[in-house]
Amino acid sequence: MDYKRITIICGHYGTGKTNIAVNMAFDLKNKFEKTAIADLDIVNPYFRTKDSETEFIKRGIRFICSEYANSNLDIPALPQDIYSITDERDTKFILDIGGDDRGAYVLGRIAPAIKAEGDYEMLMVVNKYRPLTKDAESTIEVMSEIESACAIRFTGIVNNSNLGVETTPGVVLDSLGYADEISKLTGLPVVLTTAEREIAESLAGKVDRLFPLDLQKKIFDN
Repeated sequence: MDYKRITIICGHYGTGKTNIAVNMAFDLKNKFEKTAIADLDIVNPYFRTKDSETEFIKRGIRFICSEYANSNLDIPALPQDIYSITDERDTKFILDIGGDDRGAYVLGRIAPAIKAEGDYEMLMVVNKYRPLTKDAESTIEVMSEIESACAIRFTGIVNNSNLGVETTPGVVLDSLGYADEISKLTGLPVVLTTAEREIAESLAGKVDRLFPLDLQKKIFDN
């Protein structure tokens, strides 16, 4: 994947956007020295990218998150250095944004500066197998709510349709039409289709722009 300076990852709850953000940060670090990931989810900050902090440190990836992440305090709080995302233009950032419109409001704080710079991608992570985004129309409704909340328009789609441990290559293949319909209705490209690494090996040559994933629990165990 070719990365803009800022890559914003959004999606409904349970679509797997945090795992996408973590894997993108690892991929980005392989291509650019000054790489950072920011967890801007102030709605549910205690089960987030913080789970992979040890791996970020090991790989030399800067990590920005709320001081309450992985605590038992549900206190909405912005990371203190949120403005470094727009100020430090020699660093490439992955932003993990909270689920649906409530989580996207925080992005509005820095949206004017992001749009003024113009070097960003905002990707909607979609999952056909989640109850509230099971078809193109309901997914596009969520996309519109997020765009209104953060004042930034989406530029692409990441198809992360899966059934967790029950995911098979067929599950991924069956989701391609869903992602294509969202693309057709919105005019946005399907930038990536993701699959857990072992499943991705079975899909090689069958899916365009396939992005293999290492699941967070496996990363943490390593």
